[in-house]
Amino acid sequence: MRGFTTLWAGYLVSVLGSSLTSLALGVWVFQQTGSATQYGLVIVMSFLPGILVTPPAGALVDRWSRRSTLAASNALSAVTIFALAGLFLSGTLQPWHIFIVVGVQSLLRAFTVPAMNSVVILLVPKEQVGRANGMVLLAQALGGTLGFAAGGVLLMAVGLGGVLLLDCASFVVSMLAVLLVPVPHQRRTAADPAGGGGLGGEIRQGWRYLLARRGLLALVVLYGAVGVAVAPADVLITPVVLSFASPEVLGLVLGGAGLGAVAGSLVLAVWGGPRRRIHALAGLTLPIGAFICLGVARPSVTLIMVAAFGYSLFSTIVDGTARGVLQVEVEPEVQGRVFAFFNMVANTVQCAAFALAGPLADQVFEPLLRDGGALTGSVGTFLGVGPGRGTALLLLICGLAVIVTALVAYRQPDLRALPDRPSGGAKENEPESSVMALAQERADGKIS
Repeated sequence: MRGFTTLWAGYLVSVLGSSLTSLALGVWVFQQTGSATQYGLVIVMSFLPGILVTPPAGALVDRWSRRSTLAASNALSAVTIFALAGLFLSGTLQPWHIFIVVGVQSLLRAFTVPAMNSVVILLVPKEQVGRANGMVLLAQALGGTLGFAAGGVLLMAVGLGGVLLLDCASFVVSMLAVLLVPVPHQRRTAADPAGGGGLGGEIRQGWRYLLARRGLLALVVLYGAVGVAVAPADVLITPVVLSFASPEVLGLVLGGAGLGAVAGSLVLAVWGGPRRRIHALAGLTLPIGAFICLGVARPSVTLIMVAAFGYSLFSTIVDGTARGVLQVEVEPEVQGRVFAFFNMVANTVQCAAFALAGPLADQVFEPLLRDGGALTGSVGTFLGVGPGRGTALLLLICGLAVIVTALVAYRQPDLRALPDRPSGGAKENEPESSVMALAQERADGKIS
């Protein structure tokens, strides 16, 4: 675990730096333009380019050394952020510069995320995969709490230029950490479906690899279905809280959600996750839906704070557990493509749900529970009537959908057939597997 811990420490610094910049750039664009549309474009550009290049990025990650991919991504990120800092300090920074740089960062994350996910199995014993995933999620959770909190303070103290330079330095630290860690080389074996057809052929073969393993495909479908149901909660929690409480209370609720993510990642890092991963995935998904329902049952600050904490805690554990299944059940030499597909599904459904949540709440559900609305005499008697309660009804439906999805998933034989053992894609009576080859490489001291 020592090499992975070094890599993780650099990743943590990078995530914290990126969180500072994410907050600062959005604030700067809104202050300069006063346009919510342009502010929203910053968010769109942080997702869309990465989604579009995810399939070839995954195939290239499998072709290249994981360490080289991570080092190059950090180096390019540092260069782009440094260029943005130079534009700001020279007084020539424009919003469109930020859109381009945010898009480039999104492209680079399309390489970094599958590389980081797939490097875990090369550095960590399989019985420690759950703990390693917990550490990765802890870094992301700390970025979403400490990073954003510090971002506001630093933006006032050192300005946008100072924040950008700090982020640039964080990428340099992460790159140095990557270069210090010897990463075993993932070698192609008979288990690797790639072969012929160039990059496009490798992308198609990577998808076929996943499609041929119905249990893994069922896991991806489960993750995507849950993502569709929970994404509106991430968008609509703000209007629900502000419909009956102050912005200060909203800050406490969002802080509680951040603490829940930190707690969930710490639990996973210490515990290592459930040994019966597949059974636990459905069981741990149930509380996610229950907490969403709890948070919108009544306009109560206490209820929604408890719900935000519990929702984030269980969501983090489920995310780490799902990724752990892929890490131990997929051969290392194809994990880049598999994780790229997994992340593409997650990000695509999230973006779609983000886009639909607002119009559905404003145009469909809010009118139903306003004074004189169609549901005020029925649903309104227990959910309440007035601003924000229609949005609460939409989230209640989403929470129930999560519960139903978890129950249906548990009954799927393809998903239940996935082994609950801490081992990888090697099968019994198979010729030399990628796992055995990797163990031999470690013994021989071969690294990339």
